[in-house]
Amino acid sequence: VTSRQLRDRLEKELLKDVSLRVTEQGSDSFNVAGRGEMHLSILIENMRREGYEFQVSPPRVLLKEEDGVKTEPFEHVVIDVPTEFQGSVIEKLSSRKAELINMAPQGENRMRIEMKIPSRGLFGYRSEFLTDTKGTGVMNTIFDGYRPYVGELPTRNTGSLVCFETGESITYGLYNAQERGQLFIGPGEPVYAGMVVGVSPKNEDLVVNVCKRKQLTNMRASGSDDALRLVPPKKMSLEECLEFLAQDELVEVTPKSLRIRKAILDHAERARIISRAKKGN
Repeated sequence: VTSRQLRDRLEKELLKDVSLRVTEQGSDSFNVAGRGEMHLSILIENMRREGYEFQVSPPRVLLKEEDGVKTEPFEHVVIDVPTEFQGSVIEKLSSRKAELINMAPQGENRMRIEMKIPSRGLFGYRSEFLTDTKGTGVMNTIFDGYRPYVGELPTRNTGSLVCFETGESITYGLYNAQERGQLFIGPGEPVYAGMVVGVSPKNEDLVVNVCKRKQLTNMRASGSDDALRLVPPKKMSLEECLEFLAQDELVEVTPKSLRIRKAILDHAERARIISRAKKGN
């Protein structure tokens, strides 16, 4: 798929979607602005089903300058959760610069919480919210206008498991890799160097070799014939992939699959950039 075909498809979408804005950036990239993650994910999914292939960068909000002050969009958030989870929800949102507006009990064991939060503070939180409330929480948001920019927000507190080499994932390599975090892939899947194959609980990226095969020897150790047990991989939807993205990652969208990758695939080049950034700080 060429950039010309992508441009034609986006221009066709503009004719029927008045809330969409598309600007060209360079010869092969486009800046697509819409009304939130769901609006854009519907467009991405439609294009994917039509056979288009492209890469998507992490979503970001549109900032404005008002009377010399940088402003950003805010959301009014209404949450209904069991009382046992209210502390965790308030703590997580407060760390994302949310402001508590109101709390009121709903029945015997549920709480209604109202907060105002920067729109970018909700990126990556919905799946975390479902996990923290064990799927029992309900969250609704509505645009609340622009307010002064609140500064940097904490980013994702987990790292990525990054594939070391190009090849096919092997059970033995996956078995060793799953000890470092949760995997996104199973055995027999094509992978490439720089592809994100899982999430690490540590706040740093880890390079893993999921293509590694067990070395064959003439000696048979006790238990060597036991079947290796793999934890079922986590399969993520398009919305979950967009929420998961770190600033140096992209979602690779194809008709058959969704893959997350590092923007810079070469491990040595990524390490040099990280090293220079740390020295600069």
